[in-house]
Amino acid sequence: MLECCVILFITSRSPYWSATANLIFREPLSGLPLMTTAKPAQGRQADLVAFARNTVDLINEKELLELLSEGRPLRVKFGMDPSSPDLHVGHMVQLLKLRELQELGHQIVLIVGDATAMVGDPTGKNKLRPQLSREDVERNLETYTDQARLVLDLERTEIRRNSEWFDKMDFTELLKLASRMTVAQMVERDTFQKRMKANEPIGIHEFLYPLMQGWDSVQVRADAELGGTDQLFNNLVGRTLQGQVGQRPQVVFTGPLINGLDGRKMSKSYENSVSLTDPANEMFGKLMSLDDESMEEWFRLLTQLPDEERQTVLAGHPREAKARLAEEITAFLHSPDAAKEARAAFDSQFRDKNVPEDIPLLEWPAQGEELPLFLLVAKLGLAQTSSDARRLQKQGAIRVNGEPELNDKRRFATGETEVLLQVGKRRFARVLISEVTSS
Repeated sequence: MLECCVILFITSRSPYWSATANLIFREPLSGLPLMTTAKPAQGRQADLVAFARNTVDLINEKELLELLSEGRPLRVKFGMDPSSPDLHVGHMVQLLKLRELQELGHQIVLIVGDATAMVGDPTGKNKLRPQLSREDVERNLETYTDQARLVLDLERTEIRRNSEWFDKMDFTELLKLASRMTVAQMVERDTFQKRMKANEPIGIHEFLYPLMQGWDSVQVRADAELGGTDQLFNNLVGRTLQGQVGQRPQVVFTGPLINGLDGRKMSKSYENSVSLTDPANEMFGKLMSLDDESMEEWFRLLTQLPDEERQTVLAGHPREAKARLAEEITAFLHSPDAAKEARAAFDSQFRDKNVPEDIPLLEWPAQGEELPLFLLVAKLGLAQTSSDARRLQKQGAIRVNGEPELNDKRRFATGETEVLLQVGKRRFARVLISEVTSS
């Protein structure tokens, strides 16, 4: 196996130290990565298979094989914008690919897009997005890399913030960067085409995003860049810019995007995503709600099961197959023991119709206030927003001591009576209350 160079230094004297993210960002070591003897042809072919496995686009295979023939670790770039505080299993698809390449000895270069996040990736967006402040980005960064650590070995990962070069860029240099592409080239993007046809505004700053992402490739001298299929345009811009400055253009390869639990686009706002940091029981329960049609894809992209074993599992009962999928993913992100316990708890609650044993007793969220049930549920964190809680109550999805509560006029205050609240199938809490009125 090729050796990798480690470009992650733990010292607060580094110029790119981040106290919030607990990470060090520093210039890479000069020269090439540590080298071993060149891989034989058989080894290069195995690497090519790894790059191509579950890949949608590969531009192009011949160039990739030429790079692999050099017998050195390839610098494989992957960018993540901290535009939200959580990573979900959709991100895990690409992170698992990076892990596979990392285990083959290649150098993963993780770009933390703290500069690009303030612009906002327009990919797939049908409206002008609000821009994030530096404070917003730093807040999201607090847990971002810790979540990536659940899949990647960060001790062998080169981590760079793109503010490292963009914060140093003056206006003249920005104009030079902007001159490297034309408006005609930018509006070829289907995202911009759709917005123009719908008469939706497009900000000039949004045109800068692909250029910024592409310039990241120039700065880190990427040999290859991985992204989701929605990132193909941005990744090809990096390839173009590298050619313009005399670098060898990077190989571009993309991985598939998986849908959410309900078959729609995975989104926290749809409540159909699974966060990498969800507690084991919650993670297992969410995965058991996956629609049957998506199981084969999730097995293939999110587990390490051999093809034959995967097909055997899928040929069995759908519920057992789904439980195996949930157990595999939960075990990877937590531990095998945590996954087994989560499966046992799920079976007890839903198959055997038992209430979980470890339901927390929560403090009253608003001392001195009387609250309607939907607002109490929202303030306790059992629903994302009060609007969500009100909708769930109307649907009969909020239960008090096991019974659906549809009366949105009932108000409660803190008291001495312990009641059991259940929201949906998986969220439970105990709270001490007294009923004030049911007018």
